[in-house]
Amino acid sequence: MNIEQLVNEIKEKKSFLCVGLDTDITKIPKHLLTTTNPVLEFNKAIIDATRNYCVSYKLNTAFYEAQGVQGWQTMKETVDYIGNAHFIIADAKRGDIGNTCDQYAKAFFEQMNFDAITVAPYMGADSIKPFLKYENKTTIVLGLTSNDTAVDFETLPMQNGKQLYETVIENVSTYGNASNTMFVVGATKTDELLNIRKIIPNHFLLVPGVGFQGGSLAEVAEFGINSNIGVLVNVSRAIIYASNEANFATEAATIAKQYQFEIEQYIK
Repeated sequence: MNIEQLVNEIKEKKSFLCVGLDTDITKIPKHLLTTTNPVLEFNKAIIDATRNYCVSYKLNTAFYEAQGVQGWQTMKETVDYIGNAHFIIADAKRGDIGNTCDQYAKAFFEQMNFDAITVAPYMGADSIKPFLKYENKTTIVLGLTSNDTAVDFETLPMQNGKQLYETVIENVSTYGNASNTMFVVGATKTDELLNIRKIIPNHFLLVPGVGFQGGSLAEVAEFGINSNIGVLVNVSRAIIYASNEANFATEAATIAKQYQFEIEQYIK
């Protein structure tokens, strides 16, 4: 799924909800631990319960890579199970020299068939442009993140009078275009959203931090939405760990539906 198709899904479902499948085997319901692949069974149940309320799924690859070979297989089977009707993000935060990123791109876009991948821009254009070679795939670049220590680097003042994150977003936006590039902006950074929208009025924003991290969905909608919707709000723990009992999928569906209902109010 490309960004144009994503926009169509958002308008049809009246939702810009992305469900984060950051599945930690130590947190899933204990009755699943007796199955052959507990993480996969958990993911399938969450997907079945939430697919009508969201337009995207984001897999934080660390939770799968930590399980070794089986984790990679589980990630692949999860992507296959989701299918083509949702925008599927590999939250991998890759970033390296060009020939290495060529291989990362092959891994996630060709072998795993993700629609998008998150990348770190610290090493400059070399760490981003290899991903942009793929048609109908999206590169999601870290812009202004929601973690407390983001201030260590992202908001440092530069000689040009701008903060570092502003320069990153401004420069990276010229590597591709609004059809193949997104930016991560944390939901706890809504005070900066208006400024970011001045820099990239047409690009999509992937916005984590709503839910357990305390980000405001209303503020994200007010300051982040553009003429093409332009926001994808990720919620992970608040949905997938709504319950750790046998009814976990039903509870996940209830929370996802609540988010979708609120989001619908912001989609004109």
